Amino acid sequence: MHDDRQLVEGRLDRAMRQFVRPAQYAQRTPLTLSVWHAPGEPVPVAEALKADYERFEPGTVWGRPWATSWFRLDGAVPEEWAGRHVEAVVDPGFTGQGPGFQAEGLLYDASGVPLKGIHPRNRQLTVARRAVGGEPVHLLLEAAANPTVIRDFTPTPLGDVLTAGDRPVYRFRAADLAVLDETVWHLVLDVEVLSELMHELDADRGRRHDILRALERMLDALDLHDVSGTAAAARAELAEVLARPAHASAHRISAAGHAHIDSAWLWPLRETVRKASRTFANVTALARDYPELVFACSQAQQYAWVKEHQPHIWERIKKAVADGNWAPVGSMWVESDANMPGGEALARQLVHGKRFFLDELGVETEEVWLPDSFGYTAAFPQLAKLAGAKWFLTQKLSWNQTNKMPHHTFWWEGIDGTRVFTHFPPVDTYNAQFHARELAHAERNFAEKGGASRSLVPFGWGDGGGGPTREMLEKARRLRSLEGSPTVEIEKPAAFFEAAYQEYGERAPVWSGELYLEMHRATYTTQAKTKQGNRRSEHALREAELWCTAAALRDPSYPYPYDDLDRIWKTVLLHQFHDILPGSSIAWVHREARETYARVLAELDALTADAVRRLGGGEPSALNASPYSRSEVVAHEGRLVHVNVDGLGGRPLAEAAAHTRGPGAHAAATREADEKIVLANEYLTVAVDADGLLASVRDLEHGGREVLTPGARGNLLQLHPDHPTQYDAWDLDAHYRHTRTDLTDAESVELVEDGPLRVTVRVVRSFGKSRVTQEYRLAAGSRRLEVVTDIDWQESEKVLKAAFPLDVHAERSAAEIQFGHVQRPTHANTGWDAARYEICAHRWLRVAEEEYGVALLNDSTYGHDVTRTPHGEGLGTTVRLTLLRAPHSPDPETDLGTHRFTYALLPGATTGDAVAEGLALNLPLRIADAPDVAPLVAVGHPAVTVESVKLAEDRSGDVVVRLYESRGGRAAATLTTSFPVAGADETDLLERPLHPAATSDAGLSLALRPFQIVTLRLRPA
Repeated sequence: MHDDRQLVEGRLDRAMRQFVRPAQYAQRTPLTLSVWHAPGEPVPVAEALKADYERFEPGTVWGRPWATSWFRLDGAVPEEWAGRHVEAVVDPGFTGQGPGFQAEGLLYDASGVPLKGIHPRNRQLTVARRAVGGEPVHLLLEAAANPTVIRDFTPTPLGDVLTAGDRPVYRFRAADLAVLDETVWHLVLDVEVLSELMHELDADRGRRHDILRALERMLDALDLHDVSGTAAAARAELAEVLARPAHASAHRISAAGHAHIDSAWLWPLRETVRKASRTFANVTALARDYPELVFACSQAQQYAWVKEHQPHIWERIKKAVADGNWAPVGSMWVESDANMPGGEALARQLVHGKRFFLDELGVETEEVWLPDSFGYTAAFPQLAKLAGAKWFLTQKLSWNQTNKMPHHTFWWEGIDGTRVFTHFPPVDTYNAQFHARELAHAERNFAEKGGASRSLVPFGWGDGGGGPTREMLEKARRLRSLEGSPTVEIEKPAAFFEAAYQEYGERAPVWSGELYLEMHRATYTTQAKTKQGNRRSEHALREAELWCTAAALRDPSYPYPYDDLDRIWKTVLLHQFHDILPGSSIAWVHREARETYARVLAELDALTADAVRRLGGGEPSALNASPYSRSEVVAHEGRLVHVNVDGLGGRPLAEAAAHTRGPGAHAAATREADEKIVLANEYLTVAVDADGLLASVRDLEHGGREVLTPGARGNLLQLHPDHPTQYDAWDLDAHYRHTRTDLTDAESVELVEDGPLRVTVRVVRSFGKSRVTQEYRLAAGSRRLEVVTDIDWQESEKVLKAAFPLDVHAERSAAEIQFGHVQRPTHANTGWDAARYEICAHRWLRVAEEEYGVALLNDSTYGHDVTRTPHGEGLGTTVRLTLLRAPHSPDPETDLGTHRFTYALLPGATTGDAVAEGLALNLPLRIADAPDVAPLVAVGHPAVTVESVKLAEDRSGDVVVRLYESRGGRAAATLTTSFPVAGADETDLLERPLHPAATSDAGLSLALRPFQIVTLRLRPA
């Protein structure tokens, strides 16, 4: 037979484009339009119903960026359409951009009840399946003029309402009543399914040619000038090839409806409230027509928004959950970043998410659902298990630039040895559309062939929301069992996981350690003030809960601020969303985040101050929210005081100063002939040269060992050009390292504080349009050299690093993560090692030889890099902090302005030192009038770190203590309290008892495995 495939396929393409698809709506009549342009921020529908509307003509421009216009759509069903399927079809000016990245709308009925969202791939609302002639139609459209912000990652002012301007961005095309020809519509879907499948089959497959000839016969049966009249005959020609069942060995796909909605990204938080409402209205409407639909939806925050703002949609969600069409998933408050949130914050993501789904919907979610986060901490498996989750899902690893993940269904093992059954869908998208290309890719790509036979496909428009459409559901029906294609079963993710576990769980491979995303490495640094706000809020919450608990235990009349803390926690958790905390959102989002963090910190400071007052007053005291005892120099009333304070307790300053190291504690400075300024205390001798760099750091506790690499200088600021290939805010591409400028010129180097309790050298330097002032501070009794940095950052597309070349031969670095630390090679032997050229650390990063280590601490920095540094006498290790960036998209002024942050060098540091000093740097001693406060709890083992102390969420008055083994070893400890305890249980993260805690007269006996997290619930006597 002659090969005429291209001719037939070309014939098909033109017929569908020019004749068949337009025939789906062969009859139209325009609706009458009128408009009210809301003057400011979005308003409730009740306000829009009362507004004055003016006539509006199709073809007219509307919508300044980020504004809202309300359109009335009025008309009547023509008499001749009686009995037909009539729809309202709306196009407010959709562009070529995908759903969620342009104009969007929500349709209401005339009384203000929300009906359905509209977007470019879902423009219609069914008015009547069997219309009554003359029936009036009155609709209200809330239309959002959301601009398209990202166009080739070029700078744009559209990312903030303050800079976007007033020029209208859309032209309203049409709003019509139209008759849907269902036979033609089904014909289109038949053809799409078969044509897409055909193109995925090899040319030597008989099935491909069977489909081609069936499509050719369909075309022959179709009169292109009477598509409606011949569509049924055309469909009949396709019935046989559509009816052929899939092979018994076909890959099995479990499909779940999905609508990934970024809680903020290229739109502000307030717009996500409306995106969720539009999408959820779509899904609940779709479920009425397709009872097989299962919609998997995460992010409790978005449910809470809809419950508050759209009660009608909320009731429909509850019904859909009860009917089985809706599956709450994910167990978290938002789909957060999975690297930078602190340990307690990540636990609270799960606590608040799980509790919302339990309390509001009666559902115990069983999975962690993070398809789009930028890498995943190795602490997650244990946290998932402790929250009652059994499964874990991610999709983002398909974005790896260097190495392909070897598994799609596997056990993920965390730092403590806990494993969670994990799936990484081989379809490589969480926004699938049931295109044959996607399903074929899922089957070809599936790494577990021969051991497992099923994978998960989340389908629906996403990122900006939208969700599944009726066309997707129709395709799924045709693909349920179709020769040449994987089978498709729409079902809940939990059903997929259970089936996959039963099939493969005992034989599945194990991936140990973090799931590092080989992309988006700059998200550890971009939008430094957002990251700083997060870090400080996390620690301020820790402090507030501790002292509020102390106040409640000491004063029965004290009203523990449950509601305030709950609200503030949810605010902080929301801002950990994976496009807010990573810094990849528009300017508007980060401007609001900075304002929000300022309010959060002020409110937490007030709550803490009030709690401290309720402790009973007294003289000025030092309060220590860290679980470790502190010996520090603090400022009080214009003078410095050296104090010792127990962990989780407080001590009056006079008494605290009396318990310091005594006359041996000192700090002094000298000037040398070569213009060096030498700072010294009991532990360190530090030389600052004429360029304001560290020329020498000697560790006196270790025989005067030089910490810096021979010939190198420390705290060297280095400036690199920073031009990612594509994703400006997200990526730090490896080529940035090819060029750098060392910032060695100093305008001034001066001694500004000269003991006896602290010595300080101030260095000022300018570069480009920027200016930085750094103070080296060395306090009496302290083993850390602090670098307090103030910078006016005015660079463009640069990245600023601070380098510390250390004379330490380290095979690996240890970086703090949530509830422990991970070790990463310092070499680049393999592609996996080389790809980790930028890494995330929390409060500290440590490099070490067998007997000696050095840690670098920080109070708000997450991005680091570690490299091996040969020198004349051996091999050293250079550790760099990534301080600031200046990308232009999506925020053209990212990070410009003033910043203040502190980092510190800790020579001779053990892992335990790094843990304790990292906490000290992030939890400054609070000076307030208070009595002597005995530690609320104490643990008799230095490796056991108390993470949080709070009152139980059920308001019973029980005290909840969360702690963990922080050094990577085993620890037997006894927990004691300063208040009487009647009983104690070990609980899960949601404070539900697991088993009684082992108690004795000495206290609670604990035996922890490496990095084990334990939550204790104590009942005060």
